[in-house]
Amino acid sequence: MRSKLHRVRMVLWSMLLWSVASYAQVRIDMDHDWRFRTDAADAGLAAGWSAATPAETRLVDVPHTWNIGEDDDYEGVAWYFKSFTAPASMLASHVELHFGATFYRSRVWVNGVEVGGHEGGHTAYALDIGKQLRAGENLIAVRLDNLPGEATIPGYAMRQAGSGSVWYDWWHYGGIVRDVWLTVSDHALIRRQRITSKLGGDAASVSSDVFVENVDGGDSRYSVTASIVDPDGKAVAQAQRDVTASAGQPVAVTLAVNLPHPQLWNVGDARLYQWVTQLHAADGTVLDSRSESFGLRDIVIRDRRLYVNGKPVRLSGVSRHEDSPWEGLAESTGTIRRDWSDMAALHTTLTRPVHYPQNDAVLDFADRHGILLIPEIPVWQFSEAQLKNPKLLALAKAMMREMIEQDGNHASIFAWSVCNESDASMPGGRAYVDAMASLIREIDPGRYVTFADADISIKPWKEAPVMHDVDFIMANAYFGSWSGSGSDVEPWLDFVDRTYPDKMVIISEFGYPGVFSHDSASADKARSENLLQQMDAIQRRSFIAGAIFWTYQDYKSHRNLWAGQTEGYVDHGLVDENRQRRPSYAIYEARNEPLSVATQWEVDAGGLRGFKATVSGYPATHLPSYSMQNYVAHWRAIDDRGHELAHGDEVLRDLAQPVHIEGAWPAAGKGAAVHLLVDIIRPDGVRAGGVASDYHPLNIGSAHFLPNKDEQP
Repeated sequence: MRSKLHRVRMVLWSMLLWSVASYAQVRIDMDHDWRFRTDAADAGLAAGWSAATPAETRLVDVPHTWNIGEDDDYEGVAWYFKSFTAPASMLASHVELHFGATFYRSRVWVNGVEVGGHEGGHTAYALDIGKQLRAGENLIAVRLDNLPGEATIPGYAMRQAGSGSVWYDWWHYGGIVRDVWLTVSDHALIRRQRITSKLGGDAASVSSDVFVENVDGGDSRYSVTASIVDPDGKAVAQAQRDVTASAGQPVAVTLAVNLPHPQLWNVGDARLYQWVTQLHAADGTVLDSRSESFGLRDIVIRDRRLYVNGKPVRLSGVSRHEDSPWEGLAESTGTIRRDWSDMAALHTTLTRPVHYPQNDAVLDFADRHGILLIPEIPVWQFSEAQLKNPKLLALAKAMMREMIEQDGNHASIFAWSVCNESDASMPGGRAYVDAMASLIREIDPGRYVTFADADISIKPWKEAPVMHDVDFIMANAYFGSWSGSGSDVEPWLDFVDRTYPDKMVIISEFGYPGVFSHDSASADKARSENLLQQMDAIQRRSFIAGAIFWTYQDYKSHRNLWAGQTEGYVDHGLVDENRQRRPSYAIYEARNEPLSVATQWEVDAGGLRGFKATVSGYPATHLPSYSMQNYVAHWRAIDDRGHELAHGDEVLRDLAQPVHIEGAWPAAGKGAAVHLLVDIIRPDGVRAGGVASDYHPLNIGSAHFLPNKDEQP
């Protein structure tokens, strides 16, 4: 009954849309009421499943992965089916079926006719299905195969062949793991737009390459307009160009504007503009529109340092797998926002998010909160033979191109990574890195290229020529576990400094895996000690621009598990798989605060009357350190009965120099105790640091929460 009512609502909604908007592109949600079943014998195609839903299917909504519950460890073929009703008016339009991501290899049929497919589990694709649609009931059938091989990405980790296991080091989730939708267009559509910007003086030049596609039967002339909205919601510029497109052909047109006095996107202070493009028919009718945010910022590597808007930064953060016991890879926006809000509370300003292209919600969060990203395609632990395989190189290039074209407008992205812990130092691996770098510099010349390497930290340390080919070095360095003893980090860092004297370095992974200890509790104690020791050593080397801790949460795998386990959650996170915080969470949070707060009580004969505080950002030698403007100090004083004595807010215009604040209240009495909270809030509302202090006449000046303070009576 639910499915039938849903179909009735969909057809009524579709008819309404066509009656009020016969030209502008329409998007129709297709996430609900799918049927699913596995196909272990791979017999579904022969049995006619591409044209008819078989028996014994389960009702699911997408995003969905089958690797939760009864099909937890299932690898192979599975099918998804969806029936929907199309009004007759839809048949005259251009209709595409969009998948946000399907893992891993897909084939798609509409009403028994194959309309296309895709390889790769983390990027979006669209299929033209207009010719296969019919008025009334229609059936979509999707066949998916999540079985890895030596030439899939991710695939068998052949560098690990000697260990007897070639599983990649995260779970092999299969399914329709992101949203599905239809778009319905008439005459022409905007396929995508590529926004670029350049700062100069007190102005910014911004342009957008708009890719228009004519879906009509004849040549047509169109008008493309753009409106740019500043971070305050004010329209600040417009542009317009005419374009002619042949029938069924794409064409690109460039619109450009100049923006005086731009508001800059910055680390921890993300100011976003909006670029709104409209495609018009000759009579002025709006055929399609696209709105995307962008940030104006200047990110430069110079003299082995990273500069954002002309100021040196040293950044830190944590990585995170798209994984949880309740959703796996098929994450909801709620889970993503919850986790990334927690990562922001951990002062994350830089991360290589994980080994594969990210959900739009991840990139949008990073854009809005001023977090720099280095996205990567999942070429993990590949051997030289794999990297030399022309088929794999072609797939890697296609995957990288899809990721860049899909995500390239995000202000948070400053570099791309082409592989992780693979045989890049071998001749065939170096050729792979160079080929991928050449592609990226061709299609996205404004961003840096790198890869994450583990060989660099494994003894005997030796120079790798491929490191000179990339824009900066990313090193996975697990001193205290896989890379050697914790004390080895100091001589290793000196080796890197001598060997690559012109290269900036980011520590792309460091941390402590639980399997090096007896149990989870002792592992987390070692993890806390390790992260402090490693960060202190890293901080002493100015050529290291950032350090990324592995990892935020425990994640599911067949590798790096406790003795006797063949599957489970890798004990590696500051939180466990259920997001329960370990003691190391608080240690990491305190170590990575970008500022300090020191308080001093103001006492006279009548008792405690107030406080003074000094808020200081850290110098450029500290890790982390970055520019901080327009933060807000919020303080609150509470007496021993829980009553508020006073509170206040003060804008901290620039923390490049220490800023002094103070607060006062009527004397609380000689014997009164007072609890003072001082929180420093970033412009995006995230807490950057602070202090909590307790005053009591018998125990004056106790304080807690933060190590950076100087309490005095």
